[in-house]
Amino acid sequence: MSAISTLARTLIPSEIIKLGNEINDKIRAGEKIYNFTIGDFNPEVFPIPQELEDAIVDAYRNKRTNYPPAAGIMELRQSVSRFINKYQGLDYSPEAFLISGGGRPLIYAAYRTIVDKGDKVIYPVPSWNNNHYTHFVEGEHVMLETSPENNFMPTVEELKPLLSGAVLLALCSPLNPTGTTFTKAQLAQICDLVLEENQRRGKDEKPLYILYDQIYWTLTFGETEHHNPVMLRPELRDYTIFIDGMSKAFCATGVRVGWAFGPQIVIDKMRGILSHIGAWSPMAEQVASAQYLSNETAVANHLTWVRKELIDRLQAIYNGFSEMKAAGLKVDAIAPQAAMYLTIRFELKGMKTAEGKVLETTNDISAYLLNEAKLAVVPFKAFGADENSTWYRLSVGTCKMEDIPAFLAQLKVALEKLS
Repeated sequence: MSAISTLARTLIPSEIIKLGNEINDKIRAGEKIYNFTIGDFNPEVFPIPQELEDAIVDAYRNKRTNYPPAAGIMELRQSVSRFINKYQGLDYSPEAFLISGGGRPLIYAAYRTIVDKGDKVIYPVPSWNNNHYTHFVEGEHVMLETSPENNFMPTVEELKPLLSGAVLLALCSPLNPTGTTFTKAQLAQICDLVLEENQRRGKDEKPLYILYDQIYWTLTFGETEHHNPVMLRPELRDYTIFIDGMSKAFCATGVRVGWAFGPQIVIDKMRGILSHIGAWSPMAEQVASAQYLSNETAVANHLTWVRKELIDRLQAIYNGFSEMKAAGLKVDAIAPQAAMYLTIRFELKGMKTAEGKVLETTNDISAYLLNEAKLAVVPFKAFGADENSTWYRLSVGTCKMEDIPAFLAQLKVALEKLS
């Protein structure tokens, strides 16, 4: 008899945290590591907006430190409702919003609200943590391995055979880990597929819901546009749960203000679940975020600034990979579209190091990049993709522009040593 639960015993540890521990050991030993593993911001490089910082400090000084309401304070839900309406054209009342300590508790609550043991959950891979959340609720994993030809976004042709009996379709755009997005046509086709499936089901059958994680939606570059199911197909309003928040848009990962919105019956039950867990966003941060989001000038200025800072880094690294590819080195990259991520590829399996070691696995490649190029990136297998995938996530939230030339030069030297 096990001393712990089956869930705890079978929980898969985070590969990103494991990799992070190895990197931190090297940094503590004095090594210079170009660490592009973490989907976070270095506050020295990407600070939260000054207006938000000031409002948080003022809220604490004004003793706003008691329990917040279970759904979040009304001022914040009103501010978020106006923000979403202004920038996305979505008209949801403040009552349709649920505030929590970041997006993770909201995703967990959505899974818990919708998925019973044995229910089918469809999620594309690579994607962030859907495999773990499905494990938490003992759902049936229906994984869809996506392809680089489609920028790792699922297509309607791939999804259609999987829908029967499923209760949740977990989508993310812009996508973590790839930084790629749905086109309007791609998403519209998927929306129509979900509507057709729900029209086919009887009243006694649970509908198919879309969990739409759009936490990176403000961070799109160039001609890339963000699209969402309800704007494309208003009939999906009853079947779409949005996950969103301050973390990525405002470099505020540690501020812990996230929100969900969607069908009232789902949001109300999610609130009930989280009220038992106590996964609230702190009162002071809620007060400050409500105040900040109402400052339209400050919001617009910050979003303009952070987009430029991110795309400058992503484009510089993408250009470097393109030059190495043109020179015959076994690398590739997908042009940046959104978020803080660049999708890169190292086709190094079977190549031999200067010491004669053959790189046989993804782990071998990752270790070589870390030890020889001092480059730390996350393989897509950490996001549920096939363990033999040669694609990686590179995150620029901790990247300094002045480090990019040196890191690219060091990587080029390490790649040229392989034969």
